[in-house]
Amino acid sequence: MRTPLYPAADELEQQARTLVASAPGVLRLRSVGESRAGRPLWLLSAGRGDRQILTVAGAHANEPVGGASALRLARVFARRPEALEHLGCTWHFLLCLDPDGAHLAHGWTPEEPEPSLTECHRHFYRPAFASQPESLPAPGEGREPLPESRTLVRLLDELRPVAQFTLHGIEVGGAFVMLTREVPGVAPAFREAAARLRIPLDRHPVDGPDWQLDPPGVLLLPGDRSERERDPSGFVAESTWLYPRRHGTLTALIETPAWCAPAVSDARPATSPDREIARVSEVLLGQTRELEAVLGERAVVADVPEDLVPLHDAARELVDVAPSLVDTWASEEHSTHQGHFAAIGISARRIPLRAAAMMRRALARTAPETSDALANLVREWCRQLEKSYDLRWVPVSAQTGLHVRTMIDTARLVCATGG
Repeated sequence: MRTPLYPAADELEQQARTLVASAPGVLRLRSVGESRAGRPLWLLSAGRGDRQILTVAGAHANEPVGGASALRLARVFARRPEALEHLGCTWHFLLCLDPDGAHLAHGWTPEEPEPSLTECHRHFYRPAFASQPESLPAPGEGREPLPESRTLVRLLDELRPVAQFTLHGIEVGGAFVMLTREVPGVAPAFREAAARLRIPLDRHPVDGPDWQLDPPGVLLLPGDRSERERDPSGFVAESTWLYPRRHGTLTALIETPAWCAPAVSDARPATSPDREIARVSEVLLGQTRELEAVLGERAVVADVPEDLVPLHDAARELVDVAPSLVDTWASEEHSTHQGHFAAIGISARRIPLRAAAMMRRALARTAPETSDALANLVREWCRQLEKSYDLRWVPVSAQTGLHVRTMIDTARLVCATGG
């Protein structure tokens, strides 16, 4: 039987209401704010313990698995409230931090056992970086926090949680976790959970280049880290991940892939790191040039409908950032194992693929011929990605299982030490 997957933003609210009705003494639901477009931000809470734990789902529009994972854990608490009593905590779930983005990305309803990577990208949307709610304005940046960001910051100040979990799901790659401080036992528990679920670990993720690597699959925030960011692809010092450190909160970002690439776990030494960096850099720049050639003047002067401007802007940002990413890769010290270069190679293909997918949607009404040409690029680049990295779909039960298992294991360890 083929089963549709991933609840949409509206479905998250509906399923949460059904859960609350089934366990009214355990669960409750309230709106804690509104998005830029006026959509409610729903907080589902379980238990009434003194310690507070917060799970944030749906921070990135292209990562719908987080909402599914949040509801899965909430269902556990509805059936077994004693689990919360044992932890002595109240557990809160912010079901979708970016409902506006989720609505623009909605449309991909994968079906197991053989979802389509190309179909996934037909509906792809990931906002430009300044429109992602986990990103707070850096000093001197000259922009106000997004309403969704203000809501999350207010919630963090109100709850002062012992732990904040932020649930992510990359399209292609391996699993990893980022921790804002070391908690003994979390890293091995995460690795054991991934192994049980047959999800490869990313030995050296491309995220957080300034973070301390604890391979495989674990990044720790160094205590003496510089505030200068070296990665132009997205991560900045000002974020809702780091904000609650003032309250002593551990933030754990848990990343699980939709399609895993076993190559990112390869611990064998790379024969020529410099040659590998040159190769993946040319992949990124070459595909970006190919994309620019298809766009032509449309890259600048397209009359994009207002509701699709966010797609155009996000695609344009990815195209513009490609040269600086290559410069970053060339200047960094790299691990010497093959898995690291597989992760960079996937990133090199993912960036132009995302840009082409979003620009195709942005131009579908006003430049259908260009949009069709971009659709051809998306199909070809998906095929190349699948062939180059022997991709394997990760069942949604395993994707959500890794999120849930890691949250529970980490919460137990944090609460055992008094938070």
